[in-house]
Amino acid sequence: MLTKKKTKMSYTRMLALGFALIILIGALLLSLPFATKSRECMPFLDALFTATSATCVTGLVVADTYQNWSLFGQLVILTLIQIGGLGFITIGSYIAVVMKKKIGLKERTAIHESVSTMELAGVVRLVRKIVMGTFAFELAGALLLSLRFVPQYGLLRGCYMGLFHAVSAFCNAGFDLMGINEAYSSLVSYEGDILVNFTVMALIIIGGTGFLVWDDIQRNGLRFKKYLLHTKIVLITTAVLIFGGALLFYLLEKDNVFAGMSGKEQLLGALFSAVTPRTAGFNSVDTAAMKESSKFLTMVLMFIGGSSGSTAGGVKVTTAVVMLLSTIAMVRGTHGVNILNRRLEEDTVKKASAIVTIDLSLAVAAALIIMAVQPLKLTDTLFEVFSAIGTVGMTTGVTRELVPVSRIVIILLMYCGRLGSLTFTLVFARSKPEPPVKQPVEKIVVG
Repeated sequence: MLTKKKTKMSYTRMLALGFALIILIGALLLSLPFATKSRECMPFLDALFTATSATCVTGLVVADTYQNWSLFGQLVILTLIQIGGLGFITIGSYIAVVMKKKIGLKERTAIHESVSTMELAGVVRLVRKIVMGTFAFELAGALLLSLRFVPQYGLLRGCYMGLFHAVSAFCNAGFDLMGINEAYSSLVSYEGDILVNFTVMALIIIGGTGFLVWDDIQRNGLRFKKYLLHTKIVLITTAVLIFGGALLFYLLEKDNVFAGMSGKEQLLGALFSAVTPRTAGFNSVDTAAMKESSKFLTMVLMFIGGSSGSTAGGVKVTTAVVMLLSTIAMVRGTHGVNILNRRLEEDTVKKASAIVTIDLSLAVAAALIIMAVQPLKLTDTLFEVFSAIGTVGMTTGVTRELVPVSRIVIILLMYCGRLGSLTFTLVFARSKPEPPVKQPVEKIVVG
């Protein structure tokens, strides 16, 4: 048991160090003078912030991506997004497979940890599906978006913008090049465009459902009853969050940011507002102009995020479902946590509780630090914090106002959010063998 825990810890630290190294290399590249359009060196903290945001597929920026970064800088950011979305272990394993190198047990275990599979068997086959599927979806998205961008920006630039936004959307990164029209405008100018909206939303949803879900659907087709319990929970919860969230956004904002829009634009705006917090970071309406209730709803969706083993962040939909079912079971006095005629393992409930507790604790601590060092509104601060730890990238506009201390806090939150809060905590934990003698039990009063 001890050996297994030590092995797991070694892979955990390898993931943490690997992402940290990629971020550092990205920051150094973005600090070069030819990475910016002004040909001036970007301050290292700003370059580090951008590299972290790209690698952790977040989308928070301190400078507009199109107006600040040169083509070289944009390509560095795009590469970091792709590596961050797929995971460097997945990419490295795929390269090894293509080069026909042997994938040993140690490498298979690392892949298993990286993509959050349930079994060690078949991970190499899954890596092939992940990489090929990712490139196929991104290429399809790029072609569809190019149909809109090429007539507007010309052949080469239009195709490039189509590819950039397709990769950013699929990886749930939220980086955009719409500074070509207006700085920090995201997709607001396309609020009524069906092609752009549905293409981006589809890429976000597909990327955020998770690689394990893809594999299950590919093997079983449309036979829902044959899906894994994990897949069933992800698909049902995702549908509820998207359509339920869209309805709530419409009701909350129909007399505010949706006022004056056509029915089609309101529908697209409501759907996009429900999809993008799961953790893509694009926006088709002015986030800062939303009501406080809508901002709170966005924070809830950002905190939940996407699916485990996907390009999305957040505590994950399965974690949220497990916590909800655990609470219901406690209230009803039910033995165990049950869903869809299955009972969940006790360790799953404990892990879900730990993830939620750690994420909330980090968010509260970060918000307190940021508000202590600069006078920001509570709503704006919490929005920024949940956006960072959920690797979302949405903002009410305060990212560029953050002082160095606050930026470092957000950098750490983005890094923690990409690794996973529990994984991040395990990096610093020491595994201990189960003691032969346990402490005596005594009751306390809670609640």
